[in-house]
Amino acid sequence: MRIIADFHIHSKYSRATSQKMDLDGISRGAKLKGLNLVGTGDFTHPLWLKELKSKLREKDFGIYEYKGINFILTTEVNTDFEFEGKIRRVHHVIHAPSFEIVEQINEALSKFGDLTKDGRPTLKISAPELVEILMQISKDIFIYPAHAWTPHFGIFGSRVGFSSIEECYQDMSKYIYALETGLSSDPPMNWRLSKLDKYTLISNSDSHSPHTWRIGREANFFELKKLDYKELHKVIKKKDPKKFLFTLEVDPNYGKYHYTGHRNCGVCLHPKEAMKLNNICPVCGKKLTIGVLQRVEELADREEGFRPKNSIDFKTLLPLYELISHVTGIKQLYSEKVLRIHDSLIKKFGNELRILLEVKREELEKFGDKRLVDLIMKNREGKIKIRPGYDGVYGEIVEEFKEQKSPQSSLSDFLK
Repeated sequence: MRIIADFHIHSKYSRATSQKMDLDGISRGAKLKGLNLVGTGDFTHPLWLKELKSKLREKDFGIYEYKGINFILTTEVNTDFEFEGKIRRVHHVIHAPSFEIVEQINEALSKFGDLTKDGRPTLKISAPELVEILMQISKDIFIYPAHAWTPHFGIFGSRVGFSSIEECYQDMSKYIYALETGLSSDPPMNWRLSKLDKYTLISNSDSHSPHTWRIGREANFFELKKLDYKELHKVIKKKDPKKFLFTLEVDPNYGKYHYTGHRNCGVCLHPKEAMKLNNICPVCGKKLTIGVLQRVEELADREEGFRPKNSIDFKTLLPLYELISHVTGIKQLYSEKVLRIHDSLIKKFGNELRILLEVKREELEKFGDKRLVDLIMKNREGKIKIRPGYDGVYGEIVEEFKEQKSPQSSLSDFLK
């Protein structure tokens, strides 16, 4: 059984999240993307939990179903605590096996923060204390650091400053088996740190929207005989390459924090250039936001290109919407023209991941523009050039198309 899973998303009860992130919107978006297992997100929020309990149907231990999509109970929390004289704000993803366990988690965590304010609550508790509380409730709970490298809330982020899993989680690190790479890093970047070899790298979207260019943009591919909560997490812990096939990654340049920079001044710098400036913005003189690439360089003990023997494979893809947007030259989100092309392709071939990973060139070419088909193939091969993202700004495709001697279809052909 092929399982394509995105464990980390948010509900409509999280800040800056689409109101369409209810179970209907999430299920619809997951189907269009090609996912068949999704985390619920935000189970700590009482209104969202009420909706989950009323609509999800339990299929097997820890696995629930709604309108043809499988769900597991997940949430993200922010721990706000002092360590060695510095305030650390670290985000964590939590998986739980049952509503009964979720109720116990929420009761325990409500002592450290208001769970009604946000789908991703802020807790005045340290990372090791959080893990200790969860393990006292159930050893079946699974927890790992979210978007581990992002500057403001990632465990290794420049504003957080931990240099290892063990430094953050202390004696509770024995219960941490994985970490989430985030959009701005990929497995090869994480492989440069020998101290991370024993942890499984997980990729999730952290989506705040049900649109296919958000949900499932990063995901995990498994091959299991049966979808079961315990079996799934056993596979993750053991890093079994026969069952955990690969992670789906966007090019880290696409992520919002890959390079070092300052959004207000439009300054985007490679780590070498940023370090020459002592990480000071050359325009306004304020501190730059240290990007993920620079932070990896600071902590790495291996050269680029090293791959550990026990590593899980990965594939790099950009969302289909981004490819169509580049070909049409329409850069804004929610373009009616781009969406028409996008939706017609998905209607023709079933879901986005099938288009990006499986549909043959000749089948795509029957349906429309050769430039877009060329870009889909380059995307599949990891050969698209991206202008790096920085300080909260997404990266952007800069691939140039050469003049084509043979006649081409227009993009309107996709709407046939």
